[in-house]
Amino acid sequence: KQTIIPFKLPKPGDLTGSMKGQVLYEKRPTNNGHVAILTMDNKPVNALSEGVRVGLDKCIKDLVADPEIKAAVLTGAHGVFCGGADISEFASGLNGPSLPQVISLMEKSSKPIVAAVDGLALG
Repeated sequence: KQTIIPFKLPKPGDLTGSMKGQVLYEKRPTNNGHVAILTMDNKPVNALSEGVRVGLDKCIKDLVADPEIKAAVLTGAHGVFCGGADISEFASGLNGPSLPQVISLMEKSSKPIVAAVDGLALG
């Protein structure tokens, strides 16, 4: 039995504001524990927008804290891995964790995180 736990971002008008993109968190059982599947979801190319970076930050912290999770797979939705930075944020400024902060969190993870690259991988 698999458990799908989507990380929901605030709706427009919430006190925390609205963000583009999200990361879906799925917990799949294996013979030796569970594997977390993190799916970047930001149509059309899964750009690394604030919502995706916040989602990755939260999901990585959650999977590291979960003793059942033994490893994680990072992938993209819509047949695209990732289209790189969200250039629409360049003019307005960066909010949330920066990409280097998210990458550092992945690199310091006590659990292996592998990328399942399918389709475009840019940036």
